[in-house]
Amino acid sequence: MATQNANLSSFIWSVADLLRGDYKQSEYGKVILPFTVLRRLDCVLEPTKAEVLAEKVLREKAGLNPEPFLLRKSSQFFYNTSPLDLKKLMGDQDHIGENLRAYMQAFSPAVRDIFESFEFHTQIDKLAKSGLLYMVTEKFASIDLHPSVVSNAEMGAVFEELIRKFAELSNETAGEHFTPREVIRLMVNLLFIEDDQALTQPGVVRSLYDPTAGTGGMLSVAGEHLASLNPHARLVMYGQELNPESYAICKADMLIKGQDIGNIIFGNTLSNPPFGVEWKKIEAVIRKEAEQQGFNGRFGPGLPRVSDGSLLFLLHLIAKMRPAVDGGSRFGIVLNGSPLFTGGAGSGESEIRRYVLESDLVEAIIALPTDMFYNTGISTYVWIVSNRKPQARKGKVQLIDASSFWQKMRKSLGSKRKELSPEHIEDITRLFGDFKEVSRQVDGSPVPISRIFDNDAFGYHTITVERPERDAAGNVVLGSKGKGKGKPVADSSLRDTENVPLSDDIAAYFKREVLPHAPDAWIDTDKTKVGYEIPFNRHFYVFKPPRPLAEIDAELKGVTDRILTMINGLTA
Repeated sequence: MATQNANLSSFIWSVADLLRGDYKQSEYGKVILPFTVLRRLDCVLEPTKAEVLAEKVLREKAGLNPEPFLLRKSSQFFYNTSPLDLKKLMGDQDHIGENLRAYMQAFSPAVRDIFESFEFHTQIDKLAKSGLLYMVTEKFASIDLHPSVVSNAEMGAVFEELIRKFAELSNETAGEHFTPREVIRLMVNLLFIEDDQALTQPGVVRSLYDPTAGTGGMLSVAGEHLASLNPHARLVMYGQELNPESYAICKADMLIKGQDIGNIIFGNTLSNPPFGVEWKKIEAVIRKEAEQQGFNGRFGPGLPRVSDGSLLFLLHLIAKMRPAVDGGSRFGIVLNGSPLFTGGAGSGESEIRRYVLESDLVEAIIALPTDMFYNTGISTYVWIVSNRKPQARKGKVQLIDASSFWQKMRKSLGSKRKELSPEHIEDITRLFGDFKEVSRQVDGSPVPISRIFDNDAFGYHTITVERPERDAAGNVVLGSKGKGKGKPVADSSLRDTENVPLSDDIAAYFKREVLPHAPDAWIDTDKTKVGYEIPFNRHFYVFKPPRPLAEIDAELKGVTDRILTMINGLTA
């Protein structure tokens, strides 16, 4: 199978030799991907072609909508009503362009949509102008992509390899809609590990939703993973994608593997964060939903600052979860560091964190290594969120520091220099599945890699500490009117705030931490706010004592002596 895949993809890749010169390398995919899809669909429909055409005539004569009948006759999720196919197109070299168009138009709407999103008409024009259309079509017509020759799994593997190659060639856009495959594998592992039913029960059905499906990586890896664990389980896939080409690739990839594309929709979920992307363009719509619908809409808990839409996206996913009473949901999302700690008590970010933690939705957050993504080297974190936590996890959050789990890539791709090996994925999945505190020895010291906290460990009260204003003689100034009459007037220049852990009693904290230093201070209770943050790195920080002073001195002396010797050598 591997050799066949290699032969097939190198054949398809050889079409690139025809395109060289007329097309930039980064544009090869715009021709090769839709043609590969076209030829595959052409071969898949070949055995039922005559029956489908006869059925069309029959049903139209009876005045019926032929679509459901044609789908049944083709035994696929699509059909084509043209008497043409790619082989027949070869017989009329002079009219190849218009015949190819007519053939494409005769596909069922879901498939036509794929070619329109690929903007395949534009490529037909461009190939015709360059005198390449007949040659390229002929190359594809000559290869047999029938499922009896190339299985759905093999075809899927070839198509994914092509997608990856084209993503590498057009590196400027690769990261925008391309999460590395091994990160997706890790997320899928984490999502399924606790679902014993899905892993063992024959005929079990699971639905998977990816609101920013990209080229369909998450959906296809999840499909493969579930099939490998339980061949009798069925995964119903839902997806939405904003980029037309990615959307076309996603649908084409699924169609090529024999999957139903009825639930893959084109459009803006609200914008997937390539990390930290602003949401100004959709601000009016989002604010309107938040104000008018509150908790009936997606954004009841609050809105983050406009410069970073990551937490909006988290809220969107939470809104899409199946209610716990109907069996609940789990999802994984990759975010950068800012959603963990940006925004003080009372800010939109803090209120969203407060909502997800107080609602007991966060199962785990896993820190990945840096340099894992194509378009950024920053630290990233996988959040696993669930409204059906197993009993042991209720009221708890697990933090896993997997930032040291990586191997160097043979060849970097954009900013991606590191990758997770299958062993790393296994180790992280086990750490999550075991749900225990774990440390490992580094240079003789224990370094934590998995820690478990109560939800409220991340919460705090921000208290406002006031000090009195004093006159020139140093006496406390008292208020002369209203409810402040006879009470000390606060000096705003001495005002301070303190964060008190939720588990601490505010009065006891104030007495212990503030009064010894400022006996005249008081708390303005009207200004007390609850905040939540997840200071991830602080929980994994290991103190390294500085080296002994004598050792540092000796080293400095050695360096100084060497410099003096060099200077003496220069002046000699």
